Amino acid sequence: MMRRKNGVWVVLLAILLLVCLPACQYELAKKKRTVTPEEEQTLREVEERKVFEESLSAKRYPGIEGEVLESTMLKDINFAFDRYDLTDEARRVLTENAKILLAYPDLVIQIEGHCDERGSNEYNLALGERRSVSAKLYLIRLGVKGNRLSTISYGEEMPLDTGETEEAYAKNRRCHFVILSR
Repeated sequence: MMRRKNGVWVVLLAILLLVCLPACQYELAKKKRTVTPEEEQTLREVEERKVFEESLSAKRYPGIEGEVLESTMLKDINFAFDRYDLTDEARRVLTENAKILLAYPDLVIQIEGHCDERGSNEYNLALGERRSVSAKLYLIRLGVKGNRLSTISYGEEMPLDTGETEEAYAKNRRCHFVILSR
């Protein structure tokens, strides 16, 4: 009787191995499969698109009908007092922004020029326009098509920081990037 029980266990073990072994081999073969460079590139692009989509937020903007989008991936650039020339840091940020714009050729962007509150309204509107145009021209040099970029100046009308300190003024001297359509 004892032999018979052992024999049953041996048969059950053999059946179990016959059923599970092919499944295990299939799983091992799946794990050993290598990803081609093309597949890897596609996976990377899908992940980057997902990250970009998650970075978007809808906003209402003065003077623009409907909603626009902002992305945390499109970074602002800052300027020195009473200047519209691009610093090395601004060029670095614009280069990063250009990579995003080149990766998403359907995006239409508005570049906003902003100033701190010092100076007259007229002067700040003109300075904000020069700032936004200098950013636009640099993006065009980096390969972004000019017909995808528009500029506007808000002068001192939309401060990022309402404080009256040098730190607050520095934050307000900027160009901001808004997505009009995609």
